[in-house]
Amino acid sequence: MLEKLFKLKANNTTIRTEVIAGFTTFLAMSYILFINPNILSDANGAGMDHSAVFVATCLAAFIGSCTMGLISNYPLALAPGMGLNVFFSYTVVHSMGYSWQVALGAVFISATLFFLLSLFKIREWIINSIPLELRSAIAAGIGLFLAIIALQKAGIIGADSATLVTIGDLTKPEPLLAILGFFILIALEARKIPGAVIISILFITAISIILHISPFKGVASLPPSIAPTFLQLDIAGAFQVGMIVVIFSFLFVDLFDNSGTLIGVAKKTGLMRADGYLPRMGRVLLADSTAAMSGSLLGTSTTTSFVESTAGVAAGGRTGLTACVVGILFIFALFFSPLAESVPLFATAPALMFVAILMASGLAEIDWNDLTTAAPVLITAIAMPFTYSIANGIAFGFISWTVIKLLTGRKHQVNSALIVLSILFALKFAFIH
Repeated sequence: MLEKLFKLKANNTTIRTEVIAGFTTFLAMSYILFINPNILSDANGAGMDHSAVFVATCLAAFIGSCTMGLISNYPLALAPGMGLNVFFSYTVVHSMGYSWQVALGAVFISATLFFLLSLFKIREWIINSIPLELRSAIAAGIGLFLAIIALQKAGIIGADSATLVTIGDLTKPEPLLAILGFFILIALEARKIPGAVIISILFITAISIILHISPFKGVASLPPSIAPTFLQLDIAGAFQVGMIVVIFSFLFVDLFDNSGTLIGVAKKTGLMRADGYLPRMGRVLLADSTAAMSGSLLGTSTTTSFVESTAGVAAGGRTGLTACVVGILFIFALFFSPLAESVPLFATAPALMFVAILMASGLAEIDWNDLTTAAPVLITAIAMPFTYSIANGIAFGFISWTVIKLLTGRKHQVNSALIVLSILFALKFAFIH
């Protein structure tokens, strides 16, 4: 049955190899089990039910990964994406004032649009309309956004009435433990230790519990109820003028995220042809958009492909069986909700910083000698953390790219899609607050 489903022999792999690869990918991305519920349940963010979000995270990862494995036969694992969960909680809900139910409605609408774009094959036109440099800037900006959230939640930085931000109280145990966790994580990752992120989180959590800094709520139990978030999305409430840019941001970041991860995995598996063609790409995009829609119904932010899938590919994963193994492991994780609730925010801050480093690495590919490119790239990247919004960063980036390129006579680097989007973003800033 597995041979028929996943064509193991044709892909030069075995069941044992695929299972090991699945375990490897799960270890690399399992930090989302602790981070996603913490971010979405934060009282200063979306304030959702922690236990219900934990269950939603597990089920979204299970449905997404298994759907991807069965439909596309790619070793791509899915779960609620980093960056978009921060945007969902701290920008859309906390800063913009929408309810988390409306925010879930926006996730559903963006996923539906993604599904339609994939179905009618418009996705390539959209991505090709956005310059590669801007795509790199958006990824880097999300990384910087994650970094400032990590520093804030760890207590390493704090608010200041004169300078807006300042250093936190480093005599407290929370920031010191977060700093220790970050050093441990980087050291383990540099030594290629599998599961470096999860080891760091659990180690700092254990120290915190031993020192009575945070409470211990147990390790395992029957899965809690998902009722507080299941089908609680408000789709009608998301059809507001002010939510257009939010939906657009969810859609575009998911598009770029998925495309970048797919290319990375395809290159490692040798599935990408020399001309850049990827077999079954349409199926990958349909699976990703279906997973995002399912996640919003369950009660979590956008579900997307995880770049940590490359860890499983490096371990030999070549087919969708790897993704299905990851999905099954997320089902087993349902029984560890007390452990997830025992993890404090500052213990997950190092993982946010680590993801920030990975996402910011795209800035190395920018031609910094070309001011007409460097300026909009930097504006895009720094606008996200400084305005606390991925949407604002994308908007500033598009507007500055279009205006600067046109003023410097580089019309060939601006297309109709960029011009239209820039005008719409400018109108949004002028009339919608």
